[in-house]
Amino acid sequence: MHVLVVHNRYSSAQPSGENRVVDEEVGLLRAAGHRVEVFERRSDDIAGRSLLGKAAVPLLVPWNPAVRAELAGRLRAERPDVVHVHNVFPLLSPAVLAACADAGVPVVATLHNYTQICPPGTLHRDGRPCTECVGSAAPLPAVRHGCYRDSRLATVPLAVGLLVNRRRWWSGVERFFCISGAQRDVLVRSGMPPERLAVKHNFVPEPGVGRSGPGEQLLFLGRLAEAKGVRLLMAAWDEIAASGGVGVPLVVAGAGPLEREVTAWAAGRDDVRYAGLWDPAECRRAVARSVAVVAPSMSLETFGLVVAEAMAAGVPAVAAGHGAFVELVEDGATGLLHRPGDRASLTSCLRRITAGPERNREMGRAARKRYERDFSPAVGLERLVEGYRSAIAGRSGGGDGPPPVVDEGTGSRRGARAGRDGGSR
Repeated sequence: MHVLVVHNRYSSAQPSGENRVVDEEVGLLRAAGHRVEVFERRSDDIAGRSLLGKAAVPLLVPWNPAVRAELAGRLRAERPDVVHVHNVFPLLSPAVLAACADAGVPVVATLHNYTQICPPGTLHRDGRPCTECVGSAAPLPAVRHGCYRDSRLATVPLAVGLLVNRRRWWSGVERFFCISGAQRDVLVRSGMPPERLAVKHNFVPEPGVGRSGPGEQLLFLGRLAEAKGVRLLMAAWDEIAASGGVGVPLVVAGAGPLEREVTAWAAGRDDVRYAGLWDPAECRRAVARSVAVVAPSMSLETFGLVVAEAMAAGVPAVAAGHGAFVELVEDGATGLLHRPGDRASLTSCLRRITAGPERNREMGRAARKRYERDFSPAVGLERLVEGYRSAIAGRSGGGDGPPPVVDEGTGSRRGARAGRDGGSR
């Protein structure tokens, strides 16, 4: 199969799970013998633009005509079987969909977040979940609250792009890949066409290292931001420390707006270590040394790569009981779920996950089995190619209905119309 991947790469200043997913899928397809080309822009390049060029970037967010012309020409020259769209913000824009229509090439798109219904894509505001724009004709609440970078001005291009391109997305993409059933449920409730929404979880490469003992630390690995539950974790850990601790330290790794606060909080303590940014190999080794990974996110995560990576290493997770985490973590079997935003609940789960080493090892073994069943490269490749074939068949008129949706409970597949929402829980 000949695939053209379209992606606007996020800034390299902070690690991007989405960039990683794109790179790993490209590598997976190529290793399986498929021809994969990439059409991309890089947010890093904005810094090298002139002042006028930088000022023009917001105008390109809703529509970039130069990208349409360039991509259409490339599609006519190369004639791929399918185009796989990932992120188009801020330099590509939904003009890529018009280019694909110009060339008559079917499109699939992975929805890594909620940008189809929420300008910043997070469904999170002021430290809590927010759905004010879901289902509304125009995303005016996002502008009123300045949801992107706490700026009304910066939010306007995103809101305009969502408003003017909504139907272009819904009609121009043959198959959307939702990365969790929870995400799909929200999108269906917002009015997106359910027959075009299929669940395809992100896959995780084999880590090459797994936990061999009980573990030596609890690990938070991710962006240091309020939405990721960093302050909640610090408060819970202070409560644990005040009562004597749990016998292992907490290691925090990552970067983000709360980095200075985390650094100051960890300074001079022997029960906490702030490790800064790690490369992927260091991350894999650290996960394999952990009693559990901790994912106390305040927002409705669409997937949760760190939880799947922990499963691959045979390590359970302690995660917030909402969003995609309720699909990834089977409470009491592959990890523990705490009440979202509840310090006492998180504290209790951290104590429980460290209190019973044998039970913890059982959870780790169950987590590894879940990874093999649902998040391995072999499963990821099968679902990717399946989605491409469905999109090609749909564009040619040879399809026999919507793509299948995987049932998380049984592993069986059913048509996306099987239920009202066709979810995958």
